Amino acid sequence: MSAPLPTTSREWHLVARPQGWPTPDDFALREAALPELADGQILVKNAYFSVDPYMRGRMNDVKSYVPPFQLDQPMDGGAVGEVLASRAEGIAVGDHVLHGLGWREYAVVDGSHTAKADPSLAPLTAYLGVLGMPGLTAYAGLLEVASFKEGDAVFVSGAAGAVGSEVGQIARLKGASRVIGSAGTDEKVKLLVEEYGFDAAFNYKNGDVTQQLKEAAPDGIDVYFDNVGGDHLEAAISALNVHGRVAICGMISMYNATEPSPAPRNLAMVIGKRLRLQGLLVSDHSALRPRFVEEVSGWIRSGDLKYAETKVHGIENGAEAFLGLLRGDNTGKMIVSLTD
Repeated sequence: MSAPLPTTSREWHLVARPQGWPTPDDFALREAALPELADGQILVKNAYFSVDPYMRGRMNDVKSYVPPFQLDQPMDGGAVGEVLASRAEGIAVGDHVLHGLGWREYAVVDGSHTAKADPSLAPLTAYLGVLGMPGLTAYAGLLEVASFKEGDAVFVSGAAGAVGSEVGQIARLKGASRVIGSAGTDEKVKLLVEEYGFDAAFNYKNGDVTQQLKEAAPDGIDVYFDNVGGDHLEAAISALNVHGRVAICGMISMYNATEPSPAPRNLAMVIGKRLRLQGLLVSDHSALRPRFVEEVSGWIRSGDLKYAETKVHGIENGAEAFLGLLRGDNTGKMIVSLTD
């Protein structure tokens, strides 16, 4: 006899809009009733959910490329889990799926809003990171937005994070002449060079970013993948060669600022160097997904591409995992595990 299906789920709600840095008081873990399944829907027991830097922007009540989180409502984000019940064609009980209703224990999801996650190809957590949204962001941002070509010298900020670490490795595997990364601890710098194969890396807290980048890239750079903004973008503009390209993915240094950040003071260099600075949203590049999964899963299986994950255990620690991400506590993808 099968176990009865759950009727309630604990879920994280945003209860106040953060002013500057979020605090634990901005979030609440609440229990809510699960709705009955309608035709086309499935019930998923979440095994893991993702916390990501972009979620900080959704906590502000401003118009953006994704709607803001609503107060006193469950937050959402990437999650992967097991199907407990299904009224959706082509999805069976026991299947594993990737979907967008994270931050909770159980989710009732439209089957059309899910993707199969095959645990035989890669661990389930990989579908939230290296083979998921962050991985596709790295792949599309480097290859399409920044128009990477063999022989380019590439600089990545936030290089030990889920996106940055993959950008650097893809650049190396695709024939970059030099790959440079910045990170916030000496341990992460060591990881970039020794584990991920970066040619050089530096701790941005150890000195002026412009000077450290100049020493790491004496011949300049051709591509900058920006996860940080601020002084890193200014340093990159100084280091970029003529016709350099910048893929602007995120600006985590500014997410909790309460005052506008000054623009790079050397922005005029964009003219003489004929630089291209382009923003990046992964949702614009979904057509790349089949090629991305095929190529990156092959690199994972061969051991050519390595990845790190930081797991925080227990739904009750979900908000703390997000705050830790903003502090830079993670190496690689930050994931909340709901499994024992």
